[in-house]
Amino acid sequence: MSRRSPGERSGPWPHLLLTWPAAALLVLFVVPLGAMVAVSFFERSVASFFEPGFVLENYVRALTPFNLKRLGVSLGLALLATLICVLVAVPFTYLLTRLPRRRQVPYLVLVLATLSLSEVVAAFAWSLLLSRTSGVSNLFVWLGLMQSPTSWSPGFMAVLLGFVFIALPLTILLLYPPVSRLDNELVEAAGTMGASPLRAFRTVVVPVLRRAIAGSTALVFIFVLGAYVIPQTLGRPAQWTLPVHITDQAILKSNLPLGAALAMVLLAASSVVALVIVALGGRERRLK
Repeated sequence: MSRRSPGERSGPWPHLLLTWPAAALLVLFVVPLGAMVAVSFFERSVASFFEPGFVLENYVRALTPFNLKRLGVSLGLALLATLICVLVAVPFTYLLTRLPRRRQVPYLVLVLATLSLSEVVAAFAWSLLLSRTSGVSNLFVWLGLMQSPTSWSPGFMAVLLGFVFIALPLTILLLYPPVSRLDNELVEAAGTMGASPLRAFRTVVVPVLRRAIAGSTALVFIFVLGAYVIPQTLGRPAQWTLPVHITDQAILKSNLPLGAALAMVLLAASSVVALVIVALGGRERRLK
């Protein structure tokens, strides 16, 4: 008698359970993406906003030097903010998971509380903290560290700080499960061979977690790249990212076809960068 596989013994239930996620993915992702692709080729009409058709003018305008520069600013800011988040989150999460469970809870609650703040709340909070009238520069003046209060918003550092603020808790939560499953014997073995804690972390922990770090980096990069309120609120026009201009075209200027084309360009660029990050993290290290 031939043995049946586990899937055959369980009957049709696994397929039925997968129906809902598949339907949700189709409705919430595939259909809107297909609609956006279609609209990106439509022709703009003043009377009816856009008319069905197939024109390439929207992509020609989306690839002009101005929009490509905005795309470069968007990618650069997102990559820099993601790099800062990863450099802070990896050692922080590793040290957090080394603590006893009861001592981890307050830190995790703080991380979750920070993550629960919406982008709008975070943007306007940092706008107040970095302003001249009610910002932290007044505290520095009172402490004698500055001569007069100054405004740090809007500006490049304000946008970068806002990005790191909203992305760092997400980075920590993405890294927490794989780091908490890390075998302590690996670090102990490195210590018995004479490696310092810092060297063991750099040569043992980071290489073991490289796939998890790469995946978290890609997800956080995509998350930051799609942020809209922070660059618009905390940045000058020079720091306005492509999502700000997409919203401007789609809502304020009623040019939905151009907005859809810009969104497709942003999606293509972010997908390429995310795939490169994951590929670099998945490469096997060569033994020297």
